[in-house]
This record gives sequence, structure tokens and C-alpha cells, in this order.
Amino acid sequence: MNQFSLINKLYYEWWKNIDKSIFFLIIILFSLGLFFSLVSTSLIASDKLNTNSYYFFLRHLLYTFIGIFFIIFFSTLNQKNLYRISTVLFLICFIFLALVPIIGIEVKGSKRWVDFIFLPRFQPIEVLKPFIIIMIASILSSEKSSNVYYKYLLSFILIAPIIFLLITQPDIGQTFLVILTWLSLIFISGINLIIFFLFFGLMLLLLLYLIFFVPKFSYILVRLKSFFDPSSGNNYQSEKASEAIINGGFFGKGIGEGVLKNRVPEAHTDYIISIISEEFGVIAIILILFLFLIFIYSVFKKVYLENKERIKLILVGCVSLILVQAMIHIGVNIRLFPTTGMTLPFISYGGSSIISVSILSGIILNLTKRRIK
Repeated sequence: MNQFSLINKLYYEWWKNIDKSIFFLIIILFSLGLFFSLVSTSLIASDKLNTNSYYFFLRHLLYTFIGIFFIIFFSTLNQKNLYRISTVLFLICFIFLALVPIIGIEVKGSKRWVDFIFLPRFQPIEVLKPFIIIMIASILSSEKSSNVYYKYLLSFILIAPIIFLLITQPDIGQTFLVILTWLSLIFISGINLIIFFLFFGLMLLLLLYLIFFVPKFSYILVRLKSFFDPSSGNNYQSEKASEAIINGGFFGKGIGEGVLKNRVPEAHTDYIISIISEEFGVIAIILILFLFLIFIYSVFKKVYLENKERIKLILVGCVSLILVQAMIHIGVNIRLFPTTGMTLPFISYGGSSIISVSILSGIILNLTKRRIK
């Protein structure tokens, strides 16, 4: 009875102090992801796996429940324990990332996943990203050194091996995302703009060198050529995604009437926006974008009221990561960017992606909750 009362008290304290508007926005976005997973994957499961039509949806539901556990876990920690646990998990996930070239499984020419009995098709970088933000923010806000350029150097040394490991997979999309997140954090920390653009220019030159002169990244060059020259014939997925959005119109064809999910491989992850637009219309995309904007605004409102630099940097980093990833995903779907294989946070199918955004959500809820003095 005493143990039950303690759990009840802890739950009450957690519920009383979290920002409920942010919490409900997270739940709504996850619920939309489940709904669109159901309507976009049922035919895929029945046709390809010769099994019940809810295979992918049930997996998505399972990962969402696991994700909710992570949301509650990370949002209930006190700040000291959050930073400690994040440091430990950063090291563990980094080790997993380092193991990818050795024991990773190769899919379509890329080694990005490790396969364990308890973690099938696990992508370490997805789970590592939230802890990268905390580690970079901790370095930039550290009071042990007043030399800001020393902090920038340390933060770069932290992400350099991660970037190297991502390049060897190869995964240029996640590499770009990690670099942009790091740049957003050092920009917010108050870096001199000349040095900031110097950093940005060097990173851009590095990526361009890899794409144009390293044979391992020739597939990216093919995607870039097909993006700028649609007549090259290497942009089948992008063309079908664009057609789906156009054919969907403003109100869509209706549930189950879309054809993109059966024409493009992994459409329920990389092209979920196009599937939604085809079946539910542009109005559904506008609604999703509106929810993302409210979510980002709600977090930034908390950032404005926050006094601690570390918390500000972590919150900005988490929101930047979600925002940039969403922008890249939508940009690929509307042919604003070349194909990158980026999921849409909260919405796309994918266990590692759901766990990643759940950890980010838990961290955001933790650092935006009302603190008792």
C-alpha cells in the first residue's frame, strides 16, 4: 500500500508540473503517426508478407508504447540525473555506432543498422542524436573555462568521430543533420558570425568533396544529378511522390485509395507525407505543419522564460533537430531537396526513429516543466 501511494504521489507530482500543452501536442502527433501507419501499411503487409494486414501497424503501435515509456522516464528525472544518464547513454550508443561497420547489416549498399534479438534493425545514430545535443550543450555552457573558442573546439572534437562513422556507413543525410544541429547550437551560444560562417563553409566543402571525389558517395551524386535534371531517369521515387501529392489535390482521394505506398519501397517511412497528401489531401499536410509549428512555438516560449544557458541550449537543440528533420523530409517529398531517406518525426514508421523522437520529447518535457523552488 505504501509503495502504491508513493507511485501515485510521484505520478501526481509529474502530472502537476509538466507542460500539458506540449504533452498533448506530442500525444496528438504520435496518434496521427499511428493512424497514418494503419492506412498506409496494411496493404503492404498483406501483399508482401502474406500475413495479417496489421503487421506494420502493430509494430508501430508497440514502438509507440515503448516510446511513451521513454517519454515518461526522461521527463520524470531530476535535472542532475538527466545529465548523468544522458552521458552514460551517449557512450553506450556511440559504442553501438562504432560497431556498425563491424557487425552491422547492409541494406541497399549502406551499413546503418545492427541486428540484435531484443533490438531488431536498430539504428544507433537515431538514439544517439538526443544525447549529442545534451553533450554539446553541456560543453558550450560549462563554467570550467571562459574561453568560448576552446568550447567550440571541444564540441567539434565530440562530433568529429560521429561524423566519421556516419560517413563510413555511408549516411550523408544523418551526417548533414548532426552538423546542422551542432551549427545551430554554436550559433545560439553567441558565436562570432565570421567564425560561424567559416565553420559552415568548411563543413559544406567537406560534404561536397565527399560527394564529388569519393567513389563510396557516388550514389549521392546520382541523386543530385537526377534532382537537377529530371530527364536523367534516376528519380523514379521523387516523381511518384510528386505525382501522389498532385493527384491528391486539396481533399485527397480517400482512405486506401492511394497507390504510392504500393509503388515506392519504404514509402511509409521516407515518403509518408506524400502518402498522406494523396489520400487525405494538402489540407492534412497543412494540419500536420500547423501542429509542428504550435509545438515549436510552445517550446520556444519556455526557452524565452528560461535563465539557465544549458537548458536553453538543450531545448533549442531538440527543437532544431525535430524542425530540420521535418523540413528535410517534406522538402524531399515536394522535390525541394534530393532524396535523403529521412523520416518525419512522430509520424513515420520506424522503431529507431520513434524511440529517438520519444527521448527528445521526454527531455523537452523535463526541461519545460514547472520547477518547485
